[in-house]
Amino acid sequence: MDRLTSMAVFVRAVDLGSFAAAAAALGLSAPMVGKHVRFLEERLGVRLLNRTTRRQSLTEFGRAYYERCRTVLAEAEAADALAADQFGEPRGRLRVALPVLFGRCCVMPILLDLARRHPQLELDLSFGDGFVDLAEGGHDLAIRTGELHDAANLVMRRIARQRMIVCAAPSYLEAHGSPAQLADLAEHDALIYRRSGGVRPWLFPREDGPAAEVMPRHRLRFDDLEAIADAAVIGMGLAWLPSWLVRERLTAGALVELLPGEGRLPYDVHALWLQTPHLPPKVRVAIDALAAELPGLM
Repeated sequence: MDRLTSMAVFVRAVDLGSFAAAAAALGLSAPMVGKHVRFLEERLGVRLLNRTTRRQSLTEFGRAYYERCRTVLAEAEAADALAADQFGEPRGRLRVALPVLFGRCCVMPILLDLARRHPQLELDLSFGDGFVDLAEGGHDLAIRTGELHDAANLVMRRIARQRMIVCAAPSYLEAHGSPAQLADLAEHDALIYRRSGGVRPWLFPREDGPAAEVMPRHRLRFDDLEAIADAAVIGMGLAWLPSWLVRERLTAGALVELLPGEGRLPYDVHALWLQTPHLPPKVRVAIDALAAELPGLM
């Protein structure tokens, strides 16, 4: 067996916690994962993993070997990336984790255009709004919106800002009037976004302090922003949504922006990737394309 390949399989088995999970991630059978690990153990003459029917754990030597394998694999990938630089063309599989709606509407078109311009580039796009562990999921890049928490071994770059606006349908405003200031929101029905069961207030930027928080009255809650926009169009209430999502509806007159003097709260959009001595061209060109094109959509 190839030693470097076996090292990569061993590292993935440790990261994911089982041979079965590593097999699924790598497209191998669980017995084949076991063969790679046994190959290393026989070559080294030392046990790397203690395994029972319920769990596996690294031996003391296995832990030290695991850390060294990660370093070796990172250096090997960096060496391959240097070779790719010589071609001047991004190539290989680019695995990107995206938020569902923002990813589909804003990020995916840019990445598809990138793939069209670079025939040697492969795309593997995963859509989901939950937290993604880049190392465990095998992703090269993740795009996230809103607040981020610092994470070890991650590099973050802000690539755009989306602006939040209050809007409503003309039919709703004809029936209920238009709010002239934040205090007026208390007199209106709102369409509320809830995520992971939580309901968050609407925020309005202030130059001299933290954003003003408003929790309008509501009886309709959604976990999908597109559904909120659709409900707003048919006059069900006020909505607080990203400007990119409602741009066409505003242009067509289906929705009207409200309280423009209160400002549009910005939510940052970040690209995240694992720290590496040499960023592969396929990742760098994707980040640069998104940083160049996304702001125009915001």
